[in-house]
Amino acid sequence: MRAVTFQAPGSVAVEERPEPQLSAPDDVIVRVEASGICGSDLHIYHGRVPVEQGFTIGHEFVGTVLAAGTGVERVGVGDRVLGCFHTACATCVACVRGDYHRCRRGRTFGHGSKLGDLQGAQAEQLLVPRANLTLRRVPEGMSADVALFAGDVMGTGYHAVVHAGTRAGDDVAVLGLGPVGLCAVQAARAAGAARVFAIDTVPQRLELARSFGATPVHLTEEEPKRVVREATEGLGVDVVVDAVGDPGPLELAVSLARDAGTVSGIGAYAGRGEVPLGLAWLKGLTIRAGLANVIAHVDRVLALMSAGVLDPSPLVTHHMSLNEAAQAYELYDRREALKIVLAP
Repeated sequence: MRAVTFQAPGSVAVEERPEPQLSAPDDVIVRVEASGICGSDLHIYHGRVPVEQGFTIGHEFVGTVLAAGTGVERVGVGDRVLGCFHTACATCVACVRGDYHRCRRGRTFGHGSKLGDLQGAQAEQLLVPRANLTLRRVPEGMSADVALFAGDVMGTGYHAVVHAGTRAGDDVAVLGLGPVGLCAVQAARAAGAARVFAIDTVPQRLELARSFGATPVHLTEEEPKRVVREATEGLGVDVVVDAVGDPGPLELAVSLARDAGTVSGIGAYAGRGEVPLGLAWLKGLTIRAGLANVIAHVDRVLALMSAGVLDPSPLVTHHMSLNEAAQAYELYDRREALKIVLAP
């Protein structure tokens, strides 16, 4: 089968790989219909996340079940399914608490041996372990473009909002309008936010946020802190979602939050950085960060997408074939695409 493999920083290739085989009772093999290129994939592409040469990458997928182990009960052969970006065992201490994103035996698709040695989804077929927890049936009539988001990007945006304890009537600011940030905008509106301030520098993304019901704020041409303070009578917002993952925006997030507000850091932070901890302390802020608990949210996210309350389809800007993966990654790396969907 064909699969997109990591070769070196800045280089991927489509190579022939053996078709996967069932090896455990709760394994499933999926014929991939569509897979997505995610911002997390760029960390691999740039060499920031160590992945072995020749490893199949990608962690977002929709497809059809080709084969299932004897212990699989939730889906069956012929079912159209979507997958969460990682697996969880359902039995460790973290999973029993419902913290599937902290599973002691969790594995992430397409992220090399350090994150579970689980081959990725940008391929014609995919082995899915722990299928009873990892997979969901795609609701009738839902497109691959929409379903693809439930197991990662929309689930992550949704997590950023609910993890912060957002309540109806809250004011919310979202920093960074990549796919996760734009999904967080939609999730905040769905949670009943009175106002959502969407902050970025890319005009097209700001306009997309406006179409979702947010107030767009240009990061450099306007003064986000002034805009937010004027709109909230000097108080600041109840919740700030940092969908960038950098100490710079985190500093802005702290400044935008009201006293006793919450900063939800869903961006992938790496290394060290300076944070105005004194200001956060004085304001009594709650700072919540970490990987999204997508498995815990996937059923709610699917229900909201089925009802049309959440709609990620405007985020898909490009459809390309698996054979065009190298060009697709170059395009995505230049920020000329918001979301690329690959089809075998």
